Amino acid sequence: MFLRRRQTQDHQDDDMHRDAKVRELKDALGPLSGRSLQFCTDACLRRYLVTRNWNHEIAHEGETGKASRAGFRDRLGRTVLIMRPGMQNTTVGEENIRHLVYLLENAILNLSEGQEQMSWLIDFTGWTISTNISIKTSRDIVHILQNHYPERLALAFLYNPPRIFEAFWKVVKYFLDPKTFERVKFVYPNKKESAELMSSYFDVENLPSEFGGKATLKYDHEEFSRMMLQEEVKTASYWGFEYKPCHLNNGYSGPEKVPEPIALAPPAS
Repeated sequence: MFLRRRQTQDHQDDDMHRDAKVRELKDALGPLSGRSLQFCTDACLRRYLVTRNWNHEIAHEGETGKASRAGFRDRLGRTVLIMRPGMQNTTVGEENIRHLVYLLENAILNLSEGQEQMSWLIDFTGWTISTNISIKTSRDIVHILQNHYPERLALAFLYNPPRIFEAFWKVVKYFLDPKTFERVKFVYPNKKESAELMSSYFDVENLPSEFGGKATLKYDHEEFSRMMLQEEVKTASYWGFEYKPCHLNNGYSGPEKVPEPIALAPPAS
């Protein structure tokens, strides 16, 4: 009983701390208008505070390359996220979700002009039940995707999932709304229809061999980390923030504190 009461109190304290941080950020931003007023909701600011820093919050999740932004786009110019669940390296659901949300935000930032959606490539090489995320985490990810990123997913290609994955899928698919369910495509090597599907959406010269293409998929965590830090500068600029780097133990730089606002609109007369 005492433990449950203590856990409840800790959760309430965490919520109060996050709410205080959101208020602090809103005060720092000052009066908003236009695009900023539309998108800087409490939920958006809370998500920003959680995922804004690759070095402090996210980097360790990406060490194995289990999820990253591809260096190529699909045939419609959409950003591509590559996921390799067989390379899962952590077990904390919340941290897995932070990592994914960070990459979703980054993928949206890098959408081509006129594009609203992204594509996912999911490689099941090495996937086992022991490397799989929990049903609860999967449900939470689906909830975030459908409720906070509606219509952002164009297609998700599940490449060569093993038979044992079917049992897991039978549970997860019930969390998906009909539109999202229709966008999930199972793809298998050595099947003509699968090869035709992949070539219709991707240039096989750019597509990694793990997905039936001719390119080589390489993931360098240090290089990807440097790219993410450069992207944080782009993100700060996009929202009208001043990016202030700090030096961390790993030699890279990251934001020192909540960015300071610049004038987004002239003061009211």
